[in-house]
Amino acid sequence: MKKIFLESLKLTDAYHRLFERLGDCRLSTEKVKTVESFGRVTAEAVSAKYSSPFYHSAAMDGYAVRSADTFRAAENDPCLLKIGEGAVYVDTGDPMPAGLNAVIMIEDVNIVIRQSDEKYIEIYQPAVPYQHVRTIGEDIVATELIVSENHRIRAIDIGAMLASGNTDIMVRRRPVITVIPTGTEMIDPECVSSRPPKPPEIIEYNSFVLSGLAAGLGADVRRSPIVADDPDKISKAVEDAVEVSDAVIINAGSGKGSEDYTAQVIAGLGEVIIHSVAIKPGKPFIAGLVKCKPVFGIPGYPVSAYLTFRLFVKPIIEMMQCLPRTAAENLTAVVSRQISSPLGVDEFVRVKVGSVNDKLIATPVGRGAGLMMSLVRADGIMKIPADSEGVASGTEVEIDLLRGRDEIKNTIVCIGSHDNALDILSNFLKKNYSLYSLSSAHVGSMGGLIALKRGEAHIAGTHLLDEDSGEYNVSYIKKLLAGRKIVLVNLVYRQQGLLVKKGNAKCIKGFSDLIRDDVVYINRQSGSGTRLLLDKYLKDMGIEAAKVKGYEHEEYTHMAVASAVLTGLADTGLAVYSSAVALGLDFIPVANERYDLAIPAEFIETDMIQALLKIIREDRGFRDAVVSMGGYDLSDMGRVVFES
Repeated sequence: MKKIFLESLKLTDAYHRLFERLGDCRLSTEKVKTVESFGRVTAEAVSAKYSSPFYHSAAMDGYAVRSADTFRAAENDPCLLKIGEGAVYVDTGDPMPAGLNAVIMIEDVNIVIRQSDEKYIEIYQPAVPYQHVRTIGEDIVATELIVSENHRIRAIDIGAMLASGNTDIMVRRRPVITVIPTGTEMIDPECVSSRPPKPPEIIEYNSFVLSGLAAGLGADVRRSPIVADDPDKISKAVEDAVEVSDAVIINAGSGKGSEDYTAQVIAGLGEVIIHSVAIKPGKPFIAGLVKCKPVFGIPGYPVSAYLTFRLFVKPIIEMMQCLPRTAAENLTAVVSRQISSPLGVDEFVRVKVGSVNDKLIATPVGRGAGLMMSLVRADGIMKIPADSEGVASGTEVEIDLLRGRDEIKNTIVCIGSHDNALDILSNFLKKNYSLYSLSSAHVGSMGGLIALKRGEAHIAGTHLLDEDSGEYNVSYIKKLLAGRKIVLVNLVYRQQGLLVKKGNAKCIKGFSDLIRDDVVYINRQSGSGTRLLLDKYLKDMGIEAAKVKGYEHEEYTHMAVASAVLTGLADTGLAVYSSAVALGLDFIPVANERYDLAIPAEFIETDMIQALLKIIREDRGFRDAVVSMGGYDLSDMGRVVFES
């Protein structure tokens, strides 16, 4: 019988137990060629065998002289020194001739030829002793410490060690880490190079992410073939890996499902140290010892896998190399909206970070453990402590960065309605202006305008229809952003409609079908323009929202709605035509709407917004890419449709 999460440790307790049980796990040492030592960790101090330079050498091209012979030189009474005797020509790096102790640069001398054809240099100012001379040991003195023990070797360190005569050095052995992907339904990525995956197949990629993370820490990583969900096969794979590895990572199978065998396997071969940690995501993390070597059970969801590696495996790999635990670069930012979190769990939230009016703003992205793209798009991770129920809007928080500060500084923060054209715009911005990037957080049109009001975004995508006037966006800007100078630039006109599977087996024709017993709807989030459009039609038709099955089930993007319809989670949903084209769905037109970018006037003349507008207004490739998605009218693209 498997024991399922008998104990869920607090994060601090899990750390304490893991490091206490592992003890001193530093690795043995080995000798390597210095020229091949980049990234390795020194196992002993490296001291200079020789001085550098190990002889007095010329630091400039010119003439070596005795400084005492030049003391009387002056502008109106130059000193003459015979070439070959009192003055010897030297190139940079040449040994200094015996008895000479200064160099005069070639451009500071004048060559004089006497009638006897003897050549002299004419000097107009004295040379001080050892002028333009590199003395013995000027850079490195023999026996001097070059690098200390337990130092990760950089390129410049290699230069210093070689310059001081160290051609071989002792380093820590690279930790050998074996990653074992498990899952009967998993297939190698190469399998889909010639055919699409078929249910229930899943492309296995976590092991490559984990391998890359371990390799980045200096480990020698070995990925095993995928192992099916069979305890005997997993046990054999772990036994084999332990024989040749310093640590083993089993990916997937750490949960409480009927085919999750990680804990059982580790317990059968050794002992389980940790079985579940009170963190989110990543609760089903397992750690144990097999033949005194750490074996980690990493959850199968990609965000959980990434996070638990950072929290638990990374410090162990560093410890093996006698390196201190490294912390991510962090910064303080203001949370753009309230984030709730369960008590008793340390939650790690992915966020986008942008600098708006010199204020750093953090906006949460998707929080699901399976949302790999939330990590791809995130700029950092914030921790909500276990004793907190969340973070209020406007609160200052610490963010561990996943990107550099300069990238964040040069990021256009776009908060508001989602449109597929924004993804294309983001790519063209990076392609044409590599310094800048576009960060989109999809919180709906209303949320975007509120973000502008709070000074939390540079631009907001919006398509809010005023039922009374039939105008898009303007009345909402006047109401929500009164007193602010806002420039409204059209991006596209687009078709909105109901998405259904190919063939429309349920014969859905319009909104009146949404109250049928056999129809399930997938909605957009409250505050989005698409949600307001739906509500308008329901109101006009006298349909109560409560009668629409699935009305409360929300998604944040058009593509997420399309995916829900394609996969059968819903029968229909309201989204743009391009999302139907992308996933091969049928489309029932409902409305043509105007999608604009609202930009505060103070940002219009900034270089990054000007770069964005230049692409929108002038880049033919960008326009062609938007048109190719289908359902877009670009007749006003880039035109200012309103200024407040």
